[in-house]
Amino acid sequence: MTIPKELEQVIVIDSQILGGTPCFKGTRVPLTTFLDHIEAGYSLDRFLQGYSSVHREQATAVLEWLSSQSRKAIGIELAS
Repeated sequence: MTIPKELEQVIVIDSQILGGTPCFKGTRVPLTTFLDHIEAGYSLDRFLQGYSSVHREQATAVLEWLSSQSRKAIGIELAS
């Protein structure tokens, strides 16, 4: 698994951290935990309250990247 270039400063994959599970850089919080919270309908603020080691900028970068990938996949251009 590789980290998209846009997220290299946000996500880390290191065999010494949770066996190589993708995590927010500088934390032991798996990316899947964040995605599970968002999919369950929890707000970003609620996630950040529960995982204070994750910075808002990190979580926002992931959401923005996911949005851009979704838009590319279905052919929606981003507003300039």
